[in-house]
Amino acid sequence: MKKILFIEDESVLQKAFGDVLQQKGYKILSALDGEIGLRMARSEKPDLILLDLILPRLHGFEVLKKLKEDPETKEIPVIVLTNLEKMEDINKAIELGATTYLVKTEYKIEEVIEKIKKIIG
Repeated sequence: MKKILFIEDESVLQKAFGDVLQQKGYKILSALDGEIGLRMARSEKPDLILLDLILPRLHGFEVLKKLKEDPETKEIPVIVLTNLEKMEDINKAIELGATTYLVKTEYKIEEVIEKIKKIIG
């Protein structure tokens, strides 16, 4: 069973995604802030990370940077899922190593799941 770590501070969104992803056969790990998410990524070694950028304690850009600098986590694909839609944010995330950048308001859960399937099956 493939593991997905969802680093997102909105618990309602986390639960909605988690429920649907579990129904699709994925194991879901959840972190409500950037620091916990980074620790979990290192300890759990998920197959994919869904990462919000606006996070308490450690901003998503910093989480992404640290993930990609760490030899143990740098190969884990990261889908940025956020409300930030400025081109400069998108470019920064891609430069830091994000696999894909999705703006929450532009994608339905099912579309995000299709992106996940394309990346990890």
